[in-house]
Amino acid sequence: MLQRLCVLRVSGSISSAAASFHRTQHSLFSSASSAMAATEESLRKALAEKQSAVEAQGNAVRALKAAAAPKSDIDAALQSLNALKLEKTDVERHLQSILSADGGLSREAFRQAAVNTLERRLFYIPSFKIYRGVAGLFDYGPPGCAIKSNVLAFWRQHFVLEENMLEVDCPSVTPEVVLKASGHVDKFTDLMVKDEKTGTCYRADHLLKDFCNDKLQKDLTMSSEKAAELKHVLATLDDLSAEALGAKIKEYGITAPETKNPLSDPYPFNLMFQTSIGPSGLIPGYMRPETAQGIFVNFKDLYYYNGNKLPFAAAQIGQAFRNEISPRQGLLRVREFTLAEIEHFVDPEDKSHPKYKEVAELEFLMFPREEQMSGQSAKRIRLGEAVSKGIVNNETLGYFIGRVYLFLTRLGIDKDRLRFRQHLANEMAHYAADCWDAEIECSYGWIECVGIADRSAYDLRAHSVMTIN
Repeated sequence: MLQRLCVLRVSGSISSAAASFHRTQHSLFSSASSAMAATEESLRKALAEKQSAVEAQGNAVRALKAAAAPKSDIDAALQSLNALKLEKTDVERHLQSILSADGGLSREAFRQAAVNTLERRLFYIPSFKIYRGVAGLFDYGPPGCAIKSNVLAFWRQHFVLEENMLEVDCPSVTPEVVLKASGHVDKFTDLMVKDEKTGTCYRADHLLKDFCNDKLQKDLTMSSEKAAELKHVLATLDDLSAEALGAKIKEYGITAPETKNPLSDPYPFNLMFQTSIGPSGLIPGYMRPETAQGIFVNFKDLYYYNGNKLPFAAAQIGQAFRNEISPRQGLLRVREFTLAEIEHFVDPEDKSHPKYKEVAELEFLMFPREEQMSGQSAKRIRLGEAVSKGIVNNETLGYFIGRVYLFLTRLGIDKDRLRFRQHLANEMAHYAADCWDAEIECSYGWIECVGIADRSAYDLRAHSVMTIN
């Protein structure tokens, strides 16, 4: 029977959803539209032209002085030079306003002001603060708990109750054999680099991302061609292999942020917290990095509970743990967080969905992989059109994309700062048919909040083989 199953996963971090309050309705963050990109490109070209004109006029002034030209000619040339410098300054100011997105206040300044307010009003604070805290761990205060509780209640109502899903609650401590079968022991990794002198660890893709964003926002003299190159790197960052990532770090001369020391080549680091179960220490285990495996190992019982019928969906809300290399970005990159996950089991020969028509007319920002690879921007596409054209693999996947869109927008996420990005080829597992992320634009840029994937029957087969053996 496992050969006739396809698993569609919908998973979202409640920490990310709660942290999306950082975005607010402030005019600070403009959408990543093609019009804005065109404006930035034209301004960069205009700035380069003004810079060349200033240099040429400066050379002309020096030539007049060297030739002992009449004072009136030199004064006229100086006047022209000053006028060009003022024009250049105006272009720089306009470009800077586009990059900072509100004409003055930077994203970093706004974010810090928001964080200070949230911490002061006890929405959340660093855990163990009196002991100087531990990176990537946070406590929710009374208002933060209220928000989290409301988000979870709405999630349960929107998905579990309205879709008649089977909810389970499984342990956080997971035996190694379970995560060995799922592939987490061998493959649940991020690429890490080390400061070659101090040994400080950094996540490699984050260093490259920070470098590109910093150059794009602060280097006003950068050519439009170089800006386009850096934007392409950002768009395809998740598709870079360890070798390609290391080559980019060396090409751009990226060093350790604090010490400026050289960095090692990128290498994989497993993100799971290891532990042992029982006093003997003979049963190795891990703190679960996701809640989904608890659903998979209980599939047989859930299938029986559902009357031995497909399709059906199981859901779970619970804590997940990931030993992040360099936690940052407030609640967006933490070591313990709440996940809400759905596993929808369907016959792979019939991936239609009876309620698909309810979402087919929805239109929102989508970012297919072809647009990412060609350096284009996300565009508004009708969901029904995306499914009919094969951009989205099937109706069931499309239905859940639509349901996630409705959940996030009803939760209060700005439609203009929400997009669905398709995974690039190198991001997807070999067994996956299609994968999309719901991304929210906030002060950190576009951040994944929900993952939606057609995973085939990989997990069920893996656990079936492991238990038979």
